[in-house]
Amino acid sequence: MTGGPILTAAQMRAAEQAAFDAGIDDYGLMETAGAAAAEIIWRVGHRRDALILCGPGNNGGDGYVIARILRDRGAPVRVAALGESRTVSGQRARAAWGGPVEDMMTAAPATQLVDALFGTGLTRGLDDAVAARLCALVGTAAVSHAIDLPSGVETDSGAILSAVPRFGTCIALGACKPAHMLQPAAGHSGRLVLADIGITVSSAVHRLGAPILSAPAADAHKYTRGLVAVVGGAMPGASLLASIAAAHSGAGSVRRFAVDRPIVGPHAVVNLRIEAPEGIGEALADERIDVVLVGPGLGRDADGRARLAAAMDAGHALVLDADALTLLGGEGARAIPAGAILTPHEGEFRRLFGDLPGSKIDRALVAARQSDAVVVYKGADSVVAAPDGRAAVATGASTWLSTAGTGDVLAGLCAGRLAATGDPIRAACEAVWLHGEAARRAGPAFVADDLLGALPAAIAARL
Repeated sequence: MTGGPILTAAQMRAAEQAAFDAGIDDYGLMETAGAAAAEIIWRVGHRRDALILCGPGNNGGDGYVIARILRDRGAPVRVAALGESRTVSGQRARAAWGGPVEDMMTAAPATQLVDALFGTGLTRGLDDAVAARLCALVGTAAVSHAIDLPSGVETDSGAILSAVPRFGTCIALGACKPAHMLQPAAGHSGRLVLADIGITVSSAVHRLGAPILSAPAADAHKYTRGLVAVVGGAMPGASLLASIAAAHSGAGSVRRFAVDRPIVGPHAVVNLRIEAPEGIGEALADERIDVVLVGPGLGRDADGRARLAAAMDAGHALVLDADALTLLGGEGARAIPAGAILTPHEGEFRRLFGDLPGSKIDRALVAARQSDAVVVYKGADSVVAAPDGRAAVATGASTWLSTAGTGDVLAGLCAGRLAATGDPIRAACEAVWLHGEAARRAGPAFVADDLLGALPAAIAARL
């Protein structure tokens, strides 16, 4: 399920220092990084004319290496700098380039633009004039590449420190950084490519990769595959969406407990009417139930609170979403049973955990530790975090997911995968990936119901 480690600026510096301590030469690493990036740029642009923008640090040194390699392959290359090189390796790379170096502020545009001004570790934005010039040069180029990170973004948070253009490609050196995954920085490049620079990297935080699923065993039946109970409420359509998603995601059986008259849905979902909220507790006493999902369409009145309390007291594995998270509030987060899956969007997250510091990854991990639960911090850059410090970041989700009911589908997927696997972090990661893949297959302008029809194909692709 992992698609490669994500390293903070400090972790990346530590990995590079470990390589230096093991005998790798600082300038040799720059040559390796520049060559890896140049190969990617060459495959895209070949002999198209290129302008390489070089900063005063080692990112600029990478740029000089790129320029030299592309020139040696026959591409018309110009270099424009933002001041003199300030590092020993950068000075060596500039000397090895040996060609003219223009002033970035007056350099003419080119078909290909390479931003090697500032990479990992930037803590303040570019001067307004420099940022404006960078945006202008990228805007006139047919092809644009950012080396390691677009200049003007903060590595660990993905914050925009100054005006940043949108690049066609961002070439991550050695490992992905949080800014490659997190918004708004992630939205400033069209494609992310990882360049291997020959150093060992590791992290408990990874990109979310495609899961490997398995078909039910030959002797499986509906109860061995997992029974999901969905606690309905004031908005029956939401709990029905979640129930159908759970049924499609691998659970053997789904029961939907409705307080009001059940609405029509698939016959495979067992709709059971509960006359009063207090009857939910008795209904959930069935030991065959593996997972209880509560929240979609629950309602926030006294009846909703009673149904939530019954679900949390039932002793089954839990998935808490939507109204359940709102009803819990800040102090209520302490009452969440260990091992639950929580699926908050930004507003629900803040109501539940407060205004935590740090990046979205940091906040998700703190919330997971505080609640002893797996947290699916939803958004265009969804983060799945576990109490033990593991996290996965999903990117590239369809913007059409910003419509009513899609969160209910995700909650149902989490419940179904939890029933099938018994592993909260694995279940949450699989659910987020399947949710995104179903959206991709559904195409544009879908509604939440359309995701349900795309789920079987999304799952089949991973068997």
